[in-house]
Amino acid sequence: MKVAVVILNWNGRALLERYIPQVIEATTYAGADIIVADNASTDDSVLYMRSSYPRCTLLLLAKNYGFAGGYNKAIAQLQEYDAVVLLNSDVAPAKGWLEPMVALMERDKRVAVCGPKIKDDKDRKMFEYAGAAGGFVDLFGYPYCRGRVFETIEEDKGQYDSDIDCMWVSGAALMIRTKVYLENGGLDEDFFAHMEEIDLCWRLRNQGYRIVCVAESEVYHLGGATLSSINPRKTYLNFRNNLWMMIKNHTSKVWWLIIFFRMILDGIAGLKYIIGGERSHCRAIIKSHFDMWKSLKKMLRKRREIQRGVKIKNMLPEMLKSSVVWKHYVSKTM
Repeated sequence: MKVAVVILNWNGRALLERYIPQVIEATTYAGADIIVADNASTDDSVLYMRSSYPRCTLLLLAKNYGFAGGYNKAIAQLQEYDAVVLLNSDVAPAKGWLEPMVALMERDKRVAVCGPKIKDDKDRKMFEYAGAAGGFVDLFGYPYCRGRVFETIEEDKGQYDSDIDCMWVSGAALMIRTKVYLENGGLDEDFFAHMEEIDLCWRLRNQGYRIVCVAESEVYHLGGATLSSINPRKTYLNFRNNLWMMIKNHTSKVWWLIIFFRMILDGIAGLKYIIGGERSHCRAIIKSHFDMWKSLKKMLRKRREIQRGVKIKNMLPEMLKSSVVWKHYVSKTM
């Protein structure tokens, strides 16, 4: 299997300098090429890569297309590869990280997407927020992971040292079959950034593909390198994109009612921000809802197209059929 490890960069010279040597050292799989796709950086990222790592392939994109658009433009040029890995520029893989994922994909053609355990590069004993040990979604669209539920993050004590079928793996380190990626339109560019990989995985899982977290593979993620959690822009993107994702992919017969209740929960989250003195985040949630309504016709068109390809008509077995908010904050069972 021929694999392209694609690192999307935008003005990330410092991250490239820190992490590219670690990626090269850890990538021992002979069939892998390391490719840096540059989103029209204005710093000296490209010059640095050309002078320091001439053996790494550079793909120069015409402008900053964001996370989704950048990867779509790059992967469209990599059709000779059997699989591509979306790897954040702030990720350090453990040595031999690719081999277990390649072996799984070669063994089972139903696996469209797989990913490693993701741990915190600042404290390598701990799981990392972005994806931990495999991602899931509850009835109301809230994503969570083995090893991370909301802000509660576990230490890796070997409790998740087994592969698991899940609903999504993090775009920080996501391996996908190139043909499947391209045939399904890749990441939704309307999202720009945040949750687009969950949306893509949900689409593919609805079609009957497997999504797997491969426990034998590990990477270490710095996190927050693009937008930190205190940035209202991130709050806006997360809330808006989550609503879009549910409109497109939810297979419940009462999906519209579930989304209505989700919007009520978003309102409660906004009140919590106000009480906490973070009014800018409340405004971000309000804006996300306005923009969701403005784009509703477009998202419903996407839903009609996506739902035609759904093979698992009932809700996915990996989906939590209740509320992770209730289980985590009220009943304390998660």
